Formats: sequence, structure tokens, C-alpha cells
Amino acid sequence: MADIVRITEVIEPEAKALGFDLVRVRYFKGGEIGDEEHTLQIMAERPETGQLVIEDCAALSRRVSDRFDELEEAGEMLIEDAYRLEVSSPGIDRPLTRAKDFAAWIGHEARVELSELQDGRKRFRGDLKGFDADNAMISIEDDGTVYDVPFALVANAKLILTDKLIAASRPLDTSGADEILEEQED
Repeated sequence: MADIVRITEVIEPEAKALGFDLVRVRYFKGGEIGDEEHTLQIMAERPETGQLVIEDCAALSRRVSDRFDELEEAGEMLIEDAYRLEVSSPGIDRPLTRAKDFAAWIGHEARVELSELQDGRKRFRGDLKGFDADNAMISIEDDGTVYDVPFALVANAKLILTDKLIAASRPLDTSGADEILEEQED
């Protein structure tokens, strides 16, 4: 199995060189039933927009591929299996992977899964109420009760798509989006 920590160590400087923040790196097998191919998924964002455009994804993909090739030529094989490289923006219903993600999205609905039981449960869904950076604790309101859960126990978390989230998300450049091109048939 691939060493995701080492892979992330290689990818992060490549993302930074392009001015991007790395959001998540995952390596997994398949995505659909019967799919045996592995996928290396890289999510990154521009700090000023929280998004990437297709050209950004392509640039990061090329840099990562070139760096992996350099390391392989030097004798370090990061991934032994055949794999698909997937580079994307985190999207509007983004994963929450870093402490700053939880702090930035206070007031929005999220789903948080923990690696072990906390207050008798592992899954929480509700509004993010706060993030205590000093104690690395996330506050989430689920069914009227506010739970404080340790950031260190978060196994998986993501924002839930709501009208409030859509309104709060900053769009990419929308110039030309209202232009309609009409062609007349001869």
C-alpha cells in the first residue's frame, strides 16, 4: 500500500509552488462496484477563492506527475500499482480536513464522523457552532444539543449543501455567464 504521508510530503510543495493550499490527498481502490483501479485524489484550492479552475487542476496534475517521475528515476517509487490521478477543487460541499476549515465554516451545516465514540456516538450532523483552536475542539449542534468533539478524532467531515452555503460561497469569475449566443439556421 502507498505511504500517504510521504505522498502528501511530495505533493504539498508542488501545490504551494503554484500558490495553492492542499486540502486533501487520498489514495483508494475503486469508486464503483467492480472498479479495481486505484485513484490518487488531490484536492487543492486558491486561498483567495477556495476554488480551482480547470487550468489550475491541469497545472497541478502536470507538476505532480513530473515530480513523481523524477523520484521514480531516482529510485523512489511512491505508488507501485497502476492508478488514476484526480486533481480537483474541493467543491461547494467540501470536505473539512484542516482546523482552519472548521473555523472558516462556522454557522454552516456539516456531517462529522469520528474514529471513536464521543458522547456515545461517532456521527454528528448539524450546524458548526465554533472551533476552539487552543484545545482543538469542534462544537456542533445536532438535534438541539451542542457537542464538543476533538478535532484529532475526526475521521471524515464535509459541509452539507444548503441554500445558506450556496449564498456564502464566492463564485469564480462569472464574466460572460449572462451572454447568450444565438445562431440562426439557414
